[in-house]
Amino acid sequence: MANIKSQIKRNRQNEKRRVRNRTFRGAARTAVNQARTALEDNIPETKEAVMLAISMLDKAAAMGVVHANNASRRKGRLMKQLAALGIQPAAKKIEEPKTAVEEVAEPKKKAPAKKAAAPKKEAAPKKAVAEKKPAAKKTAAKK
Repeated sequence: MANIKSQIKRNRQNEKRRVRNRTFRGAARTAVNQARTALEDNIPETKEAVMLAISMLDKAAAMGVVHANNASRRKGRLMKQLAALGIQPAAKKIEEPKTAVEEVAEPKKKAPAKKAAAPKKEAAPKKAVAEKKPAAKKTAAKK
């Protein structure tokens, strides 16, 4: 048991983090195992199981529970097995940037009409603020 106050607090923090990390690590592990069994049994929900496992690994890596390279390696192995079955994962749709010609060709949408602003009330005159003087520097006399 630690005697130092900061170390006692650090031990409490570490215990909280260990319990929190355990849930993410366990969920990722379970999802990967389910994906592996789905790949071996070649059931219809194989793709969904693999995509769920990849999502769980990404979450664990984002939280720092699993190292990013470790998660990437596991995801790669799952995808390789999925591709061996001939199932293509859904690729994310990436929009390519429009060229200047395409932007000009498309008509711009009109902004919604603004409501008429109510007339502003006159503000009360502000009081004059006195300028602050800089604080005098204190010098320490050495003897």
